[in-house]
Amino acid sequence: MKTRRAILGDAHVDRATAGITDLDRDFQTLITESAWGTVWSNETISSRERSMITIALLAALGHTDELAMHIRATRKTGARPEDIREALLHVAIYAGVPAANVAFKVAKQVLAEEPDPAESRDR
Repeated sequence: MKTRRAILGDAHVDRATAGITDLDRDFQTLITESAWGTVWSNETISSRERSMITIALLAALGHTDELAMHIRATRKTGARPEDIREALLHVAIYAGVPAANVAFKVAKQVLAEEPDPAESRDR
């Protein structure tokens, strides 16, 4: 949970965990333990690099909600807009121009957003 909060911010994690029910409790535990406790907590590569990989994968798979969330998280991972651009150029070549086209639209929208005041408090 420490890593999840460090990357996504307290406000996001608080919103996500407030909605947990008996139906998705085990799923949320799986995400927290596997994605955040194992993968994102591993120090073999940096959070910046991991962020770029995650953005490319989500874009390639067309998961736009998760993509937007991880683009917002770059405020905390150190990935810059230039890094996002490079990850999405790889998506265009290796996963297809339509996937990259949608991802660039999402990235432009997210990067144009004003930072959430709650996220500012998380820093």
